[in-house]
Amino acid sequence: MKRFLFIFVIILLALFGLKMLPSVQQAVVEPWTSLVARVSIAIVQWIEPDVITFGRVVRSPTVAFGISVDPLCSGLEACIVLTAGILAFPATWGERLLGLLLGFIVVQAVNLVRIVSLFFIGQWNPKLFDIAHLIVWQALIMLTVIVIWLLWVRYVGNNQRRRDAEREAARTFHWPLEDVK
Repeated sequence: MKRFLFIFVIILLALFGLKMLPSVQQAVVEPWTSLVARVSIAIVQWIEPDVITFGRVVRSPTVAFGISVDPLCSGLEACIVLTAGILAFPATWGERLLGLLLGFIVVQAVNLVRIVSLFFIGQWNPKLFDIAHLIVWQALIMLTVIVIWLLWVRYVGNNQRRRDAEREAARTFHWPLEDVK
């Protein structure tokens, strides 16, 4: 457990440090944030076609409320935490890649739900927006990461038990003609 925590913290610090580099901000974070904003705005427009949009901002035409999708809204921080957890845990690279791919998709899907719901919560009750944005959804996003990681760890554990059983069966298997000499 100490080894896992040590590796987890090192990977976490390295990935957050990497994310802060200007070149990574420009090449990865900004384009990803713009994509998340465009998809979020498209979903909002599908639900409420009269919204006003400009750049990463979507505003209500009837209520003086809008949201801006900033880099901290991109879901990348949650994906970094998940990545560190997956890479720090002992597993095959195939299991890790599967966990990273599926985990990234789920975290980003939940993040889109978060952004869209925050837009509608803010229209309904701007005071409730701050609570939903800063407390409720932050906790739900991290809970999502924890649940994904725990499900992945269970999957890895089941695979390891299956591999161990297969190795044991292969080691103890006797060919029928082995006893005849």
